[in-house]
Amino acid sequence: MTPSLSPLSRRRWLAAAAASGLVWSLAGCSSRQMAPESRFVLLDGSTLTTSELRGKVTLVNFWATTCVSCVKEMPALVDTYNRFHERGFETIAVAMSYDPPDWVANFAATRQLPFKVALDNTGEIARDWGDVRLTPTTYLVDKRGRIVKRYLGEPNFAALHQLLDKLLAEG
Repeated sequence: MTPSLSPLSRRRWLAAAAASGLVWSLAGCSSRQMAPESRFVLLDGSTLTTSELRGKVTLVNFWATTCVSCVKEMPALVDTYNRFHERGFETIAVAMSYDPPDWVANFAATRQLPFKVALDNTGEIARDWGDVRLTPTTYLVDKRGRIVKRYLGEPNFAALHQLLDKLLAEG
């Protein structure tokens, strides 16, 4: 819970929380929130919806090419995808609406991102997923389409990998 702060202090607190990799966990809650129904427009022009991802464990990562933390965590996201993809794991990197599409396409191509990259040109996807404004913000969604965890900042990848092992083993 964010303490009662002035708007400027609150923004600073949130920025510090993001920089420190603060994790907001929904795991262990009696009822997990369903992921919003979203339509992702991928770099190749194809589309994918949240409902099409049911049956897979999915990481939805909101990022920007100008976000230093996002760029820093990208190799670990690639490693995580490569490690778990064959077991039914999917990753969608959602570029924020202010990120120029040609920058996103260049970033994805030069770094040979193996997972799906979507453009959120209108900001609708970020709004649907809790009005995401800070990057990186990442959601982990289980096979049933429920949000298991929300990471504000870079995840602890060792802990994420343990959770992925558990979620991918679930029926």
